[in-house]
Formats: sequence, structure tokens, C-alpha cells
Amino acid sequence: MNGDTAASPVQPPRVLVLDDDRFMLEVLSDMLAMVGVREVFTEASTRRALSTLEERHPDTLICDLALPDMDGIEFLQAAAARGFNGRVILLSGMDAGVRNAASELARVLGLRVAGTFRKPIALEQLRLAVAS
Repeated sequence: MNGDTAASPVQPPRVLVLDDDRFMLEVLSDMLAMVGVREVFTEASTRRALSTLEERHPDTLICDLALPDMDGIEFLQAAAARGFNGRVILLSGMDAGVRNAASELARVLGLRVAGTFRKPIALEQLRLAVAS
């Protein structure tokens, strides 16, 4: 042995996807697998997603903004209040003004926004946002 220490391999991020559309959850889960993410947690309920944040400690949160039981903004506030310090990727079919306002609010809350995208997100956009 020559005394050099090998750099530890970079681990793929653990990602939580929150969307009330189960088809979108499946699509995003498949896309994340295609970009090398090995551990994906999917939730259709904001309350279960908050539990998953606390129990699983994902590195990245992908969050829809239009959710039935708590909107995406309220969810981001709750995530920030619970100390979530991973990256946030916002997805929505809403107009750019709403997406940009949500992104700014997330930053004000202390969250690290890796990207804000209109649905459906392209594979390369997802790859770059997850890797950032």
C-alpha cells in the first residue's frame, strides 16, 4: 500500500417526489432511475411526505406546487420549519410567474432551490437539476 487514500465514490442522491398525480410519480421515478438515482421515495400526500422527509432524510425533494391537502408553498414552509436542508426541485403546470414566485419564497425560507420547471420536465433538465 502506498499510503494514498482513495476518494470515496459519490453516492447518488436520495430523492423524495411529492405529486398528487400517481402517473406523474411513476414517470418521475422511472426518469430518476434513468439518470442514476437509486433511492426514490414517492408520496401523493403532503402529510406522508413530511413524515418521509423526517424519517428518510432525502438529499433532494421534487415538489409539485398544486396539491389538494396542502399546496406546494405550504409544504415548502413546513419542510423548512422541520429543518430540511436538501435541494428542492419545483415542478408545476402553473404559469412561469407562479413558479418563479414559489422559487423565490423557497429561497427566502432558506431552502436550496436546484431548479423550477414546467411539467412535463425533460430528462436532461431533471439530470442537471438532480446533479446540481
